[in-house]
Amino acid sequence: MTWLQAIEDYKHYLQIERGLSNNSIENYCYDIKKLTSYLEDNSISHSPISIDAEIVKQFIYTTSKQLNPRSQARLISGLRNFFDYLIFENYRTTNPLELIESPKIGRKLPDTLTTSDIDDLIAAIDLDYQYRGINLGHRNKAILETLYSCGLRVSELIALKLSDLYFKEGFIKVTGKGDKERFVPIGKSTQTYIKIWIDIRKHIDVKPKSKDIVFLNFKGHQLTRAMIFTIIKQLVEKTGLKKNVSPHTFRHSFATHLLENGADLRAIQMMLGHESITTTEIYMHVDRTHLKDVLNKFHPRK
Repeated sequence: MTWLQAIEDYKHYLQIERGLSNNSIENYCYDIKKLTSYLEDNSISHSPISIDAEIVKQFIYTTSKQLNPRSQARLISGLRNFFDYLIFENYRTTNPLELIESPKIGRKLPDTLTTSDIDDLIAAIDLDYQYRGINLGHRNKAILETLYSCGLRVSELIALKLSDLYFKEGFIKVTGKGDKERFVPIGKSTQTYIKIWIDIRKHIDVKPKSKDIVFLNFKGHQLTRAMIFTIIKQLVEKTGLKKNVSPHTFRHSFATHLLENGADLRAIQMMLGHESITTTEIYMHVDRTHLKDVLNKFHPRK
């Protein structure tokens, strides 16, 4: 079995058996491809079946010099999963990473914005901004309002469809990781901003593949992830906000603010589309003051 064949088979497994998205699959295979490049650069001819622990250890040792502990842990975890798959398919009997320990890393708390930060960023949007006759200011406002009020991932935002909008019922349908669908509540004000953009959108020559996509560029194509990052970066610079802000920061802020205001963790998990409640529990570490307030308010032995 060649490395190319093994990676293709693994991709197929991740797509069919695990139901992962294309982005997730590429991320899973990224470190495997780094390993194959290392083998080629060092003229090592071992296949996925014959490679042993010593070679893998040397690769990790060489590569990890340039990585932080979190990236090292991801590298080891990704390779371990790949070789576990080969064992599962009876191509191997042992995992060459079995005795390799991942570095200990602390739990990284997400960056968050205050409600004032978010208000300032949205207020900085020039609603009169036009490009080639298309008002993109209102589009940008609808984008930020949707990111924050619905807690979407950037990939979910750019893939949002007109047919996913159930404004009468007060929900939008979101397609998340692994193509899993969920319904997320959407407030009246955010609905209004999206409706304003949809009216503007009617004046764009929308390309066939993007007919059902909500947020478009002036050429009628679906927006890219990079474009969303650029819009936010420009607003951060404009407001002079001294924080590291990305589209995901709005999602973190959405969850944190819900928790601070008394929302149930299970409800937050459902809105974020987290498969495991343990992923959502990271927000329990963001504001311990809130937890103390909950205890004082609800516990009989306060």
